[in-house]
Amino acid sequence: MAERASHVRAGDVRADAGDGWTIRVTGFDPATAARDESLFALANGALGVRGGVDGVESSSDGTFLASFFEQAPIHYHEKFTGFAFTTDTRVPVADAKHVRVVLDGETVDLAKDPTAALVRELDLATGRFRTSLRFKAANGGTVELATERLASFARPGLLALKLTLKSVDYTGPATLISDLRWGRRAEGQGDDPRIGVSLGSGGVDSHPLTTDGIPTAVRQTARLSRRTALLRQAHVPGAGLSAEAPFLTLDSISQPFHADLTPGQDVTLVKFAAYEWADHDGDEAQLFADAGATLAASQADGWDMIAKEQADDLARFWADADVVIDGDAGLQQAIRFNLFHLYQSTGRDGATSIAAKGLTGEGYEGHYFWDTETFILPVLAFTAPQLARRMLEYRIGRLDRARAHARGMGHGAGALFPWRTIAGDECSAHYPSGSAQYHINADIAFAARLYEEATGDSAFLYAHAAEMLFETARIWPQVGHFNARKGGAFTIHEVTGPDEYTALVNNNFYTNAMAAAHLAHAADLYRRMGNDAPDALAALAARIGLSADEVALWQRAADAMYLPTDPDLGVSPQDDDFLAKPVWPFATTPQDKYPLLLHYHPLAIYRHQVCKQADVVLAMLLAGDRFGPDLKRRNFDYYEAVTVHDSTLSPSTYGILAAELGDSEKAIRYFTETARIDLDDLHGNASHGVHMAAMAGSWLGIAWGFGGLRWQGGTARFAPVLPPGWTRYGFGINWRGRRLRIAVDAAGTTYSLLSGPDLTIQHHGKPVTLTAGRDTTLANGVFPAPVKAIIFDLDGVLTDTAEGHYQAWQRLADELGVPFDREQNEALKGIDRMGSLERILAGSDKVLTDAEKLEAATRKNGYYQDLIARFSPDDLFEGVRDLLLAAKAAGLKLGVASASRNAPTLLARLGIIDLFDHVADAGAIPNPKPAPDIFLSVAAALDVLPSACLGVEDSMAGITAIKAAGMPAVGIGDPGILTEADAVIGHIKQFRLESFVRPA
Repeated sequence: MAERASHVRAGDVRADAGDGWTIRVTGFDPATAARDESLFALANGALGVRGGVDGVESSSDGTFLASFFEQAPIHYHEKFTGFAFTTDTRVPVADAKHVRVVLDGETVDLAKDPTAALVRELDLATGRFRTSLRFKAANGGTVELATERLASFARPGLLALKLTLKSVDYTGPATLISDLRWGRRAEGQGDDPRIGVSLGSGGVDSHPLTTDGIPTAVRQTARLSRRTALLRQAHVPGAGLSAEAPFLTLDSISQPFHADLTPGQDVTLVKFAAYEWADHDGDEAQLFADAGATLAASQADGWDMIAKEQADDLARFWADADVVIDGDAGLQQAIRFNLFHLYQSTGRDGATSIAAKGLTGEGYEGHYFWDTETFILPVLAFTAPQLARRMLEYRIGRLDRARAHARGMGHGAGALFPWRTIAGDECSAHYPSGSAQYHINADIAFAARLYEEATGDSAFLYAHAAEMLFETARIWPQVGHFNARKGGAFTIHEVTGPDEYTALVNNNFYTNAMAAAHLAHAADLYRRMGNDAPDALAALAARIGLSADEVALWQRAADAMYLPTDPDLGVSPQDDDFLAKPVWPFATTPQDKYPLLLHYHPLAIYRHQVCKQADVVLAMLLAGDRFGPDLKRRNFDYYEAVTVHDSTLSPSTYGILAAELGDSEKAIRYFTETARIDLDDLHGNASHGVHMAAMAGSWLGIAWGFGGLRWQGGTARFAPVLPPGWTRYGFGINWRGRRLRIAVDAAGTTYSLLSGPDLTIQHHGKPVTLTAGRDTTLANGVFPAPVKAIIFDLDGVLTDTAEGHYQAWQRLADELGVPFDREQNEALKGIDRMGSLERILAGSDKVLTDAEKLEAATRKNGYYQDLIARFSPDDLFEGVRDLLLAAKAAGLKLGVASASRNAPTLLARLGIIDLFDHVADAGAIPNPKPAPDIFLSVAAALDVLPSACLGVEDSMAGITAIKAAGMPAVGIGDPGILTEADAVIGHIKQFRLESFVRPA
């Protein structure tokens, strides 16, 4: 398909000129205000506060609690058994972040002063959102307003703010009005199903609480879900501010603080807001008291201590999780921004998880989906494993609801997790692309398996997760069977895979592959528990009625899973009928009709080959240990052509697999799109909240993609490559109680075990043992890009002309009366004729004019030509002709980059000049090796990008030139000398095409 144009980048979000730890927006644009509220949102896993600013009224701003949501009935004209009957909707709660500024009776309003200078910054290192505003009052005086805001990790219900108002040249009264505003209504879906439903004016009741007649708090109650939230606020006014009594309006509690400012004077107000929440109505008095205790402790500790707590918490996270990218400031900024949002939005109590939009907005109603376990949990398993465990605890805590959902879907046993939910019940009104996505069971099982691999925490699975894994495994034999029409293979029917543009199919490849892994893991877990925890297994099996025969059925189904390859196309069919459908008419689909789901009826989409997102390709990644590279390549190429990436989940998967397959250009392109989906608002809906799974995908792109991290069998396996254009990248992982950092640059990969006992990993398939406190640096693999050309040196690679050169130089040296020997001759490898002469003369007292040097070099060349006149095809190195013929048959272009001006003559005498597409004119190259010029000139003549060329050399100068040209290099000779080469072989006859290049 024709590649779709990216969305236009919105707003001025740019990488900080310093260390990449800051997200900054200068000025205020109403068109991007809602997006900015998402980007600058703060959260702590329980509380989320969008990034609205004082002086701006916004209909999209808000505050959320992970545990506070309402339920709304789903209305069907035709409703059938098992349909979802309610949806959970996370609703905005009371908002305490606003402090209005009134100067001489007029409220500061950015809309009234177009000259106001606003700067917003998100500090990723300390977890604080800062704003600075310079504003001119009506009397002509100027003030500066600086604010800081944080949602405390250490105190889950606490929002803390610090505001400083300074007079530049303003004289007069100033009032700071601290507001506690009722939560606004939930946002309506409209024409975009990615947002959610509107509860209208109902659903949530808000009312103020008073103490001794003074309004002090607001309580909110969700009518149907029977959840309660309560908010109290307290203040610490600085010198020069006098507090007035709070007052009540129709939708807020407000408290004024007054000052009289003169030029140079400033006043500071610190505000603390404490949220408490409970299920089933809650005890109002207890909630009030708990909020009061939080406020009292916060006032006693003060802003500085709370801010330090926040910075310390993040410092611990970044010590393990930070990713460093040298070579692209925008990507460095983006990866830290993404990790920050993942960390702050993940639930920490085991009762909540992480929604598709985190706690940054109302997109998808605050629901949890399959991407929580498929994309996000793996990142946290490697960077913050305690949070990954909490995410699994959330699913385990909803197991009874999953059992009830399975019964509603007609299953007599087992558990089926809902497609989208908060409380644990199915919330999708469109079952073909919702409830039918049975793969969510396998996705959760994948996450549990990965968590155990990364942490070694088998005890958690035995004691807590095994019941969930067994109960979910029970579903697969109920939706599939051993199919006699498929040779007895186990087939799965009427499900929907990750590609929501193809629904209700038989044998969705991703579902089958993940189900096979789920069933095999459940059977293995049963066997391991029999050995390691027999009493726990016996008690669990008795409780749920699990028998060894049922487990044996799981293993047989896993072993017989139907995972075919189409005999005509050589690809994995996405389902039984996908390849038989016509391809979507991409060429005639206007750009403004994407995403397709907003413009076409689902049936119109279902009837075509068109993928919303990675499906088969995702199976190649998550179940990749059972598929070979050739099948992965064919699937990548085929499905890329029909995938529109209307889901933000998709580019990361394609980028990771592109890196595994060696396609550096596509790997970088997909990675860049994934990393900056929200900062550049590439899908045009960041205003609804940022995309958590895509953010996770950017970390996976680094670690799983360029770092090559895989984990099967209890061993962390790496295959790092350095992407073209980058000078260095690094990331960290936690692995079974150890902290490990991986840094990759042109010199190789450095593994640093920061803590823990010795660890054996694999580096490009070879075991390496690491010891804490001792760095280990190993050579990078060649980025196995789709090679389109091979560029050879001549002397010492294709034939041996070294003796001829030596004899010619020795004869000239004797005539000039300068010393020369074989050791000096060895140092001339890869150096052009005049450069070689200069080196010979440098070792003597002989001084020649330029004319004399030219004459001497020409004389040496004559001697050399006399010697090579005797060359014939018999002088070609063993294996060269067969190699060149194989390369030509594979469609590769061939070139020669020799410093010798006699290269065409010598190649003709060797009988191979016709096999080359281009031979460099050494005399026309301005800068000789080790400069890259000659290799770049050959690449240009072949019309092939340097990154798609493989250089072959026998000299250090030549290897340096190849690497400087941006090409992978194969050295011929001694690896102790050719240290910059990506791979070194002893002789050209050892060159195996399939070992070093993968034809495009």
